[in-house]
Amino acid sequence: MATPLWRPDPLRREASRLAALMHELAADTGLPFTDYADLHAWSLNHPETFWSRVWTLGAIGEPGQRVLENPTAMPGARWFPEARLNFAANLLRRRDDTPALIACDERGRRQELSHAELHDQVARLARALRDSGVEAGDRVAGLVPNSEHAVIAMLAAASLGAVWSSCSPDFGVQGVLDRFGQIEPKVLVGCDGYHWNGKAIALHDRLKALAAQLPKLERLVLFPFLDPEAAPETHGIDEAVAWDDYLAAPGEPLEFIALPFDHPLYILYSSGTTGRPKCIVHGAGGTLLQHLKEHRLHCDLGEGDVLFYYTTCGWMMWNWLVSGLASGAILVLYDGSPFAPDPAALWRLAEHEGVTCFGTSARYLTACAKDGLRPGRDHDLSALRTLLSTGSALPHETFDYVYRAIKEDLLLASISGGTDIVSCFALGCPIRPVYRGQLQCRGLGMAVAVYDATGKPCAVGEKGELVCTQPFPSMPLGFWNDPDGKRYHAAYFDRFPGVWAHGDYAELTAEDGLIIHGRADTVLNPGGVRIGTAEIYRQVDKVDEVLESLCIGQQWQDDVRVVLFVRLRDGLTLDDALRQRIRDTIRTHASPRHVPARILQVDDLPCTRSGKLVELAVRDVVHGRPVANIEALANPEALAQFEDLPELRE
Repeated sequence: MATPLWRPDPLRREASRLAALMHELAADTGLPFTDYADLHAWSLNHPETFWSRVWTLGAIGEPGQRVLENPTAMPGARWFPEARLNFAANLLRRRDDTPALIACDERGRRQELSHAELHDQVARLARALRDSGVEAGDRVAGLVPNSEHAVIAMLAAASLGAVWSSCSPDFGVQGVLDRFGQIEPKVLVGCDGYHWNGKAIALHDRLKALAAQLPKLERLVLFPFLDPEAAPETHGIDEAVAWDDYLAAPGEPLEFIALPFDHPLYILYSSGTTGRPKCIVHGAGGTLLQHLKEHRLHCDLGEGDVLFYYTTCGWMMWNWLVSGLASGAILVLYDGSPFAPDPAALWRLAEHEGVTCFGTSARYLTACAKDGLRPGRDHDLSALRTLLSTGSALPHETFDYVYRAIKEDLLLASISGGTDIVSCFALGCPIRPVYRGQLQCRGLGMAVAVYDATGKPCAVGEKGELVCTQPFPSMPLGFWNDPDGKRYHAAYFDRFPGVWAHGDYAELTAEDGLIIHGRADTVLNPGGVRIGTAEIYRQVDKVDEVLESLCIGQQWQDDVRVVLFVRLRDGLTLDDALRQRIRDTIRTHASPRHVPARILQVDDLPCTRSGKLVELAVRDVVHGRPVANIEALANPEALAQFEDLPELRE
C-alpha cells in the first residue's frame, strides 16, 4: 500500500455526512458499514434504495412510488417516473437576509445577494420571461460572464420549465452559432462586454451579428457589465432590451412549475474540437439528485459552507457550482483571469470570503507551483477544508505542492467526470486518505470499472478504458435534434454494448482509487505499447524550466513516434542540454518507451475555453488535416506554430 499524504482527523471523519449515512444504514439494515468500500458496494447492489436516500437527504419533494424502470437498460432506464419537481425551487428554498451568493471579478467588483434578494430578482425575471411567451421546453440562452446575472437567468428559466444553455462571452460569433444555432433560443441573455487580464472587450457588434442569425430569437436581454453603472448599448439591435427595463416590477410571487423528473433542464456542449459541438440534454431531476449526492456526501457541504469554483459559464463546472445552493452553501462567483491583477488573485479571494471548498483546474494548480506561489504562507486559509481539482489529470508532484505550499490539513480531491454526465465518476471522500496521484474513490451509485479492448474488466494496476456498467440518474436524456437516438448511442454505447464508455484511459489502484492517464482517443501507441499522455506530462512537470507541455503521436514510417512540445519560462531557449534532461527525466521515472522522439519549443499551446489542452487539434495540424472547429479554442492562433515543421519531416 502507498503512504497517504493526508488522513482525515477522526473527529472530522465522524462528523461527516458520509459517516452519518453509514451509521443510519447500519441501523436500518443490520449490515456492517465499516468503510467507504462497503457503502459504495451497497449503493450499487441497492440502487433504488440508495437514490431514494439521496432524494430524502435533499428533501426534494414527493418522489412517487416507483424509483427505477428498466433497471438494466443502458440507455433506457427511467428514474422516479412518477415524481414531480422544479429544479429552481430546490435552489431557492430560503428567502432570508443571509448571503446566497457573492459575485466578484478581476476588477475588484463585489456584489452580494441575500437569499431574499436572489429570490426577488429571479421572480421578476421569470415574470418577464413568461410575459414574453416563454413556456416549458422553450430555450433560454446566455452569453454571460460568471456573474449574478447568469444565476438569476438560469433559475428564472428553470422556474418556468424552460431549458437553459450558456456560453462564456469570449466565444466568437461562429462559436456561439455552432451551439445556439442548433437549439434556437427564444430569449438570449447577454452582457455588453467583459474584462480579461486587464482589458475591456465590448460585445455590441458580436451581439448584433448573433441576433441577426438566430431567426427564432424574440428577445435579447442585455445587462451592463463593462460599466455596471451605465446602461447597455441596445442601438441597432431590434430584439434588444436593457435588463433593468425588462425585469417586471417587484411584488408578484414566484411560481414554480412542477415537472417530470426527466424534464429537460440544461443543454451543454461537447468541446467541439473534433466537429460541430454535440448538444447534450440533461434532465432536471437527474442533475439535482447527482449534484446533491456529490456536494453533501463527497464534498461534505452544508449550511455555512462557502463554495468557490473557478469556471466560466461555458463549462459544466458552472452548472455544478450553482447547484451548491440546494445544499445550503454560499456561492462565490468569479469572472476574469485567475492571474489578474497578479497570480495570487484567487487565493486572496479565498481568504477574503472565507472559502471552505475551493475548486479549480489541475492546470491552474500546476501553474501556481511553477510560479512558486505559497498561498498557505501568504494568505489566511484557515477556513479552507477541501480543495477540488479537475479538467485534466493532477500530476503527482502537484499533490506534493498542495500539501507543502497550500495547507497540510486539507482534503485534496482530484475529481473526474464531464459535460456528458454533468457530474463525476470519480470524486473526493472525506472519510478516506488522500494518496499521491490518485482520485480517492468511485462515486456512490456509479458502477465504474476499467475495461480492456475486448470488454473484460482490467485487473488492479492495469490500464484500460473507464466505463460505467449500471444506469445512473444524470445520464443525458439524449442529444438535441437526434430523434432516433443514434448519435447518442454511438457516442457512449457502441464500444461496449449496454455499457457507458466514457473515453478516459484509466486504472484502478490497490487503494481502491483511480488514476486517469488521459483521454483514450489521445493514447500514444509507439511500437504497439499504449501510453497515456498524462504519464509523460507528469514527468515533464518535474523540469523547472518547462511551464507546460503537450504530447502527440505522429504517424512515422509505419509506426507512431512520440512528439513533445514544451512552453518554457520567459527568456529561455530549448537547447540540446535541456532536451536531454527532459528525456533523462522521462526515461528514469517512466520508461524508455515514454521518451519522445522529438522535443520542440513553442510559444503557446492551444486550449479550450475551459483551459484544457487540445492534443487532437495539434495532432491534426501536424498531419496536415483541418481542425474541425477552431471556434472551440481560446487561442486558435497558437495552432500556426505546428504547421509543416521541418523537425517533423525527418
